[in-house]
Amino acid sequence: MDITLQQPARARLITAEEREVPVPVTLRYLSSDPLAVHFDFPPEACLDGDALSWTFARALLQEGVHGPAGSGDVQIWPCGRALTVLEFHSPCGLALLQFDTSALRRFLLRTYAVVATGQEDVGGAVERGLSSLFDGV
Repeated sequence: MDITLQQPARARLITAEEREVPVPVTLRYLSSDPLAVHFDFPPEACLDGDALSWTFARALLQEGVHGPAGSGDVQIWPCGRALTVLEFHSPCGLALLQFDTSALRRFLLRTYAVVATGQEDVGGAVERGLSSLFDGV
């Protein structure tokens, strides 16, 4: 049985003028994609007016709430004890968001209650990914 976890969260977008703009985010985890987490942003939070979802490794989020992590399109680091910064890079630019660390940790704990570390069905996830990639070929 597939399980989907969703948790609303509030982020603060740090602007070039160093202002903080509140942004609603839905943190999402799918047991059918056990190695990933999804951060969903509503249309009103995006420059082009389209909803946006960032998907990256659950392990990266886990590492980033404890210390600097990531070197590509997603970078995460703690900012004091109460905040965690996520930096998203895309061809359109960069977004720097602050989250309450407690909300991210609560989300991670909920994901581990669904699929514990080391219990991810990697073979099944790869098979599903390849099937969707080559569907109809």
